[in-house]
Amino acid sequence: MLIKVILILLLLFIVYQLFRAMILMLKAQPGDRKMSTHLGRRVALSVLVVLIIIVAMALGWIQPHQRPY
Repeated sequence: MLIKVILILLLLFIVYQLFRAMILMLKAQPGDRKMSTHLGRRVALSVLVVLIIIVAMALGWIQPHQRPY
């Protein structure tokens, strides 16, 4: 259950980073933080989520659903 909470929090943080990048893109003032910083964090966190899912499945912490067919 803890691993699922961690994954959900990471996914919410990924969405937050995406919206922060959108706000910076819309403002576009010189001297501000670059939009690519937030997008880079989003990509890194997405890779982390995929790795956590793979490791959790390999260790048996989470079980995938059976195929319906």
